[in-house]
Amino acid sequence: MAGCRVLITADRRASELASALERRGAAVMHAPALSMVPHADDEALIAGTRALVENPPDVVVVTTGIGFRAWVEAADAHGLADRLLEVLTDSRIVARGPKARGAIQAAGLTADWVAESETSGEIADVLLGEGVAGLRVAVQHHGAGADGLDVVFAEAGATVSSLVVYRWGPPPDPVALAASVEAAASGDVDAVVFTSAPGAEAWLRAVEDQGVLEAVAGRVRSGGMVAAAVGPITAKPLEHRGIASLQPERGRLGALVRALVGHYEHAETLALSTVAGRLLIRSRVAVLDGRVLPLSPSGLEVLRVLAAARGDVVPRDAVLDVLPGASSDPHTAEVAVARLREAAGDRSLVKTVVKRGYRIALAEG
Repeated sequence: MAGCRVLITADRRASELASALERRGAAVMHAPALSMVPHADDEALIAGTRALVENPPDVVVVTTGIGFRAWVEAADAHGLADRLLEVLTDSRIVARGPKARGAIQAAGLTADWVAESETSGEIADVLLGEGVAGLRVAVQHHGAGADGLDVVFAEAGATVSSLVVYRWGPPPDPVALAASVEAAASGDVDAVVFTSAPGAEAWLRAVEDQGVLEAVAGRVRSGGMVAAAVGPITAKPLEHRGIASLQPERGRLGALVRALVGHYEHAETLALSTVAGRLLIRSRVAVLDGRVLPLSPSGLEVLRVLAAARGDVVPRDAVLDVLPGASSDPHTAEVAVARLREAAGDRSLVKTVVKRGYRIALAEG
C-alpha cells in the first residue's frame, strides 16, 4: 500500500488499525466521526444490573463485544461482577455475531446461540419463533440503540430489561472531521475505512452537510477511492446512498486490512507498465517500480494527465492546464516535463513528440 492515504473514521481501536495499515506502507489520516461515551458510572446501568442479579433473566441478548466487556467492567467497579457472571452462567446467552461471542467467551461464559449474520433481525426471528411469552429477557444495547428488540419482545409477552452500556457522542474533533470530508471529496484520500454503522452514518451525514456527497460517491464509482467497511451492517449507510463498499469475508479488523491490501495488490496488476517500470498513481503520490517519486503537487498532476492518456499524445496545452498560473508558454510545459523526468530517474519515461506534445512510454507487449 505504498503511497496510499487511508482515512480512519473510527475512534475505537483506531491506533491498532492505523498501525496495521502503516506496517503495509499506507499513510493514515484519523478523523473519528463519533466518540464513544462509556456508561461505567451510569446509575441506570448499575441499577439495572442489580435488578438483574436479584431477578435472573431467562435469556440475555449480547449485541456487541465491546458493550459486553464494558458491562462486566462496570459491574466489577461496583462489586457486582461475580454475581453477574453467576447469573449469566444460568441464563441462555444469545450473541449478535462472532465479536459478541468472543467477548462472552473471554468472560468465561458460553454463548448458547450466535446470529452469524450479525443482525438483530435474525435474533428477533429466532427467539420470536421459539416464543418468549412469560420469559425474562435482558438486552445489552449497543451505542446506536436496541434495534427494536425491546419492543418486539415486550409485545410478544416477555418482561424486558434494557441495559445501555455505552452510547455514541459527538465527534471529538469536528474540525478534523470536516477536513477529512474535504480530503475525500477533493482526491487527497485513497481509501476511507468504516468499522461501525453509526460511525459510517455520521461521517456520511458530515459529507452531506458539506454538500460533497456526489463528489465522494463519484470518486468511489470511478475507482479513485475505496470505501471499506468491516461488514455488511457497517456498510448499510453506504448502500443507502448508492456507494459500493469493499468488505472482508469475516468481520474483523485484520481481515479488513487484508482486504484493502488485496485490493491494492490487484490494482498494481492493472497499473501502467512503462519502460521505467510499473507506474501507480495514488491521491497524493506516484509509485514507479516500487519507489515513491519525489514529485511536487503540480508534477503529480502532469504525470496523472500523461498516465490517463495511456501512451497517447498529450498536447502541451493540456499539460499547461494542470500547472499553476495561466501560462501559455511552451517552455513552461518543457520545464515541468523535465522535472518529471528527473524525479522519475529515467528520462525515457516521458517522450517528447515534436510539435504535438508528450506521452508516457509504455513497455512493449
